[in-house]
Amino acid sequence: MSLDIFIMYFFVAFFYIISPGPAIFLAITNGLTKDMKTVAISSFANILGLFILSAISISGLGVILTTSATLFMVVKVIGAGYLLYLGIKQFRSIGSIKLIDEDNHKHNKRSSKEFFLESFFLAVTNPKPIIFFIALFPQFLTLESAILPQFFILTGTFMFISFFSLFGYGFISKSAKRYFNDKNKMAWFHRITGGLFILMGLGLLQLKRIEN
Repeated sequence: MSLDIFIMYFFVAFFYIISPGPAIFLAITNGLTKDMKTVAISSFANILGLFILSAISISGLGVILTTSATLFMVVKVIGAGYLLYLGIKQFRSIGSIKLIDEDNHKHNKRSSKEFFLESFFLAVTNPKPIIFFIALFPQFLTLESAILPQFFILTGTFMFISFFSLFGYGFISKSAKRYFNDKNKMAWFHRITGGLFILMGLGLLQLKRIEN
């Protein structure tokens, strides 16, 4: 794989990753309502899920998933259902979730494991990254060279960008805590993010599998 191909892949992956999606909205929510440790744990869980999806897609299982109507529908429904669940949870949390006090972590009652699993499950139940890897990986792989090293380079780059993108969104939202330190503003934040999760869940149901 040449440097030119890698640079092209980097920019394609970068703009795909920074575009708003479920993981980004979750990072923003955690940045506002939790702390940076939670954002880091959630971001790491997300990229671990992406690694698994990338491995599945490059192994050929991703092709089976995206070309099998039944399997693709199962994954799509599970992913959409989880997004709808997150959206409903945001609406139910209106008035109950407060911005965390950096010197008092009593409000953060959920364990790190729960935040990790939440983000990991969000990543692995989203078929869009699988389609991304299947659609783009073949275009950036040099078949004359060993595939495995290229897989780790491309996937590692995707994970690197994803982690710092999510962490960056979380940090920016944490920096904006003072603006949201108001019950009405936080209520609207949860309404908007809840609505976005629900819309993304409904949108995911409209996602088409790759046809042969």
